[in-house]
Amino acid sequence: MVRVDPRWADPDRRRRGAAGRERRARQDGGSALSTEEPPAKERILAAAEELFAESGFDATPTSRIADRANVPKGLVHYYFRRKSDLLGALIKRLPDEQLEPALVVVPGDIAESLRRLVRELDARLARSRMLSHLLWREADTHRAVRDALHERFQQLVRQVRAVILAAGEGGVAVEDVDSAAGLLALAVSYRHSVARHGDEPADLMERELNFIADALMARPVT
Repeated sequence: MVRVDPRWADPDRRRRGAAGRERRARQDGGSALSTEEPPAKERILAAAEELFAESGFDATPTSRIADRANVPKGLVHYYFRRKSDLLGALIKRLPDEQLEPALVVVPGDIAESLRRLVRELDARLARSRMLSHLLWREADTHRAVRDALHERFQQLVRQVRAVILAAGEGGVAVEDVDSAAGLLALAVSYRHSVARHGDEPADLMERELNFIADALMARPVT
């Protein structure tokens, strides 16, 4: 018969032990922290992301997050005083979508420049599809998430605008660029919000890019 050390038979005791090691690791500059296990705060965020995606924010109590992260419930509230603070922290885990226009711009070719921009944005999104999807879903009921996603959208509009202007080399009307940037940003944002479902036709974004580029070049600058 296998004997189990009573110190480890109690899951709460195991979690308290993990929290104690976490504190000692911080005090010792990290030397006591196992290299095989992420810090407690990261485990809490990872657990919250998984559970919010599985069950939704409102249906996920912090006790389940603590169980999934293998930490005491009190440690969840130590790092995140309110459950909504977890959403704020998850927003910050979204990949940075800001990039220099020079990385994607092909002078004189708006369609190819936008194609490269979208390809780069898609590559960054691929690292956080589940997180992006759950935040778009929670934006309906959480103002902080909605505001953060709105700011990211405005940043995307500015980025698309900068790429079009650089690729157009002065050959497109500014008012048309503003409209085109808004339209493409909407298309990209919608695409990213439903990315996990994979329902979008493979060539839809390509057709939208070509439509916008053709429309921009069709009207001469006056």
